[in-house]
Amino acid sequence: MYGWAGKVLRVDLSRREVTVEPTNGAWARAFIGGRGLAARYLYEEVDPRVDPLSPENKLILATGPLTGTSASCGARYMAVTKGALTGAITTSNSGGHWGPELKFAGYDMVILEGRAERPVYLWIYDDHVEIRDASHLWGKIVSETEELIKEETGVPGTKVACIGPAGEHLVRFANIMNDKHRAAGRSGVGCVMGSKLVKAVAVRGTGGVQVADPEGFMQAVWSQKQKVKSSPITGGTFPRFGTHGVLMVMNEGGGHPTRNFQEAQFEGAYKISADATKDTHLIRNKACFACTIACGRVTHLPGEHADKYLVTTHPRNWHIAGEGPEYEGAWAMGSVCGVDDIDAVLKGGYLCNDLGMDVVTMGATVAAAMEMFEKGFITEKETGMAMPFGSAEALVAMIERTGYGEGFGRELGLGSHLLTTKYGHPELFMGVKGQEFAAHEPRLQGMSLGYATSNRGACHLRSTTSGAEISGRLNPYETQGKAAIVKSNQDNNAVVDASGLCMFVGLGGLTMDDYTPMIRAATGIDYTSESAVSAGERIWNLERLWNLKAGFTAKDDTLPDRILKEAIPKGPTQGLIGKLGEMLPEYYQLRGWSEQGEPTAAKLIELGIL
Repeated sequence: MYGWAGKVLRVDLSRREVTVEPTNGAWARAFIGGRGLAARYLYEEVDPRVDPLSPENKLILATGPLTGTSASCGARYMAVTKGALTGAITTSNSGGHWGPELKFAGYDMVILEGRAERPVYLWIYDDHVEIRDASHLWGKIVSETEELIKEETGVPGTKVACIGPAGEHLVRFANIMNDKHRAAGRSGVGCVMGSKLVKAVAVRGTGGVQVADPEGFMQAVWSQKQKVKSSPITGGTFPRFGTHGVLMVMNEGGGHPTRNFQEAQFEGAYKISADATKDTHLIRNKACFACTIACGRVTHLPGEHADKYLVTTHPRNWHIAGEGPEYEGAWAMGSVCGVDDIDAVLKGGYLCNDLGMDVVTMGATVAAAMEMFEKGFITEKETGMAMPFGSAEALVAMIERTGYGEGFGRELGLGSHLLTTKYGHPELFMGVKGQEFAAHEPRLQGMSLGYATSNRGACHLRSTTSGAEISGRLNPYETQGKAAIVKSNQDNNAVVDASGLCMFVGLGGLTMDDYTPMIRAATGIDYTSESAVSAGERIWNLERLWNLKAGFTAKDDTLPDRILKEAIPKGPTQGLIGKLGEMLPEYYQLRGWSEQGEPTAAKLIELGIL
């Protein structure tokens, strides 16, 4: 095989057995790789009705055919499983260097199944694979874990993907962290890994990725890189500010959810913006493997800033430097909680990384708790401290308590859907299918439909129309035409996830006509733009089938009453309300689904799934 490594590493944790098998070539061609190929394996091997934290669930870490190549931003791998937060299929994406290293070791994916008797970590060094004891690592934060494993292996260049205390304590939105600061986030993939008592997967590979047509591949890559570098976004704003630079644009346009989505503008936005931090907290930018964008942020808390919000319970956690914030992190640690202190935003982000938690769900869950506190639904008797909107002290303290499963943190670790339901106010959960919205206003019509129909619960990465709707390229009040745009975005983004590329290359102006030549030259398979999009549609329908078998129905393709019935109260988008009902029937029709949101036999036959 070309592009693909051609091997799958299967790890039976219950039996402590490791086997290597050929990658299913037919599935690879049909689903490309990464998210798509792993979804096919999950569909065939896991009963969608299982408890996500049971040994019967499987966790798949999968690369794509462009992962580890010289393609711009070919760094991605996917964590695919039944999500601990949602119960739906989840496909979490991460960059950094771990994914390419797995390809260099000769594997397309690692399948973790069963459950270990005691904490373990997996050590992969090319053909040598070993299940090692990790009892001494249990309880360690992410950065300590990575450093200790690298010291133990003694092999330069070792890459580590691991969980922190949050995954060990089965926080429902725990991440898998790699390269210390990169995250396979959302949906609780780290919680699933923790339930299997797997602390880490360490890998070192000394091989490379063979492509079918080296000359054609380099020509396609060169064209791709030129577009990415010349784009004002991927060649300008992102290298300079990262996604953090988007914050003021979204806020000024009225698309920046505030105080648990009660408003769409935050009066303290500038204080936590990229402009406000570039001269005081920003050290430099940082890139993932083969990245020509370098949107990562390396930041610190200088001088007097380092001493704020100190908690002595777990002093090892209190780093004063790290990575972030990106747009989602600044929003989650800031605006959605009404917090306008950049020091708290940064410290909260550092904590989430070290403890191994999804920053979006963490912030959104604190925001839901803050609203419950302000409305008197919970008191200091439950929380242990005052939790009004705007309290940076409460935000930082609750992040730490959540990661270690202490006090009210045990409740926050459920995520906001289960939290608000437990306290009798599920109407304050702002999300879909058990997963919280991200930092993109869901009353924007395209975002309404994209969030509601996302297979892994509310996700802005499946279809992002917010930039176009805020800038005026699309009318945010208009529903006409949005169904076709959302479907196209979802199918195209599935291809990008399957290939191993970063989604941000699309912001550089790349289209399927740019992706396909690279995938074709890498694999030697005669993909066209049309057949690649069909593969994306195949992935989307397979995920939908999995969710239907898990018990989800069209009734779950919905939004909270706040989004459907409470208009934005002020600002440029004043009066905006989600009109999901006007778009959903057309969306189902375009997908070739029934009125009940189920793929028809004709559609499945067309896509080769039946």
